[in-house]
Amino acid sequence: MSGVGPRAVPPAGSPIRRLKRRLRPKHRPRFKGPSFNRMIPNILTMLGLCAGLTSMRFALEGRFGAAAVAVAVAACIDGLDGRLARLLKATSRFGAEFDSLADFLCFGVAPAFILYLWSLEPLRGFGFTPCLMFAVCMALRLARFNAALDAGPHPAYTYNFFSGVPAPAGAAISLFPLFVGQEAQSMQWTRLLEISQSPILCAAVLIGTGVLLVSTLPVWSFKNFKVPAEYVLPTLLGTGLFAAVLVADPWAALAAAGLLYICMLPFSARSYRRLRRAAEAPRETDDGQSHHAV
Repeated sequence: MSGVGPRAVPPAGSPIRRLKRRLRPKHRPRFKGPSFNRMIPNILTMLGLCAGLTSMRFALEGRFGAAAVAVAVAACIDGLDGRLARLLKATSRFGAEFDSLADFLCFGVAPAFILYLWSLEPLRGFGFTPCLMFAVCMALRLARFNAALDAGPHPAYTYNFFSGVPAPAGAAISLFPLFVGQEAQSMQWTRLLEISQSPILCAAVLIGTGVLLVSTLPVWSFKNFKVPAEYVLPTLLGTGLFAAVLVADPWAALAAAGLLYICMLPFSARSYRRLRRAAEAPRETDDGQSHHAV
């Protein structure tokens, strides 16, 4: 046995007990409001909005490479906040509206503003017209997306597709001339830099991207995209290879990613048509059997 006995408890009327009762709070304060975990997605959205605004400041200072990086950071944040909101069960209507407003500035206003200062400013009003068209198309695309949130249920196969090119991808495609120009500048390819900085090319890219944004072209969303087992290892190796190229030569990697995304669109549309035919085939068979029975 140890020589330590039970701890002595002071009597009820002792000064120590009276002092403890005085120091003890009568009630613990309770605060009303959401938990901090539910605020994390909105905090990320706000950081993405700040990145978009910072890209515009970099463009005003002539630091176009840093401006493109800031837009890329905003795109990465935009890919995380929605998934994190679903993971934390923190989705809300406020979060959806805030995310759309941030997307409009980061991916609708900022890329057009950067390209205007980088290439289109000498044309003045004519150079500003493609920027306006791109921003308007981005606003229409986001408004259509928000309206679809309140629409009724859609067929199951449509949940793997966007209607039109999504906002971050549209921003990346629109900045393709800037990526090529930064690569040409780093490699000292003067002729390629002149071509990439051509106002005609930048205007065509902005207008073409705006058309893709408001189109109804089905585009893979990759949210519920399932990779076949035999393609898992090649996918991982390809991702690692792209990450290595991104670190070694970021501008070439970003330009190549934009080209690959454009080349992917026809395959995405073909996949959508195939899934739609597969979903409608049993319905047509059932209708035919019922008609035959009648």
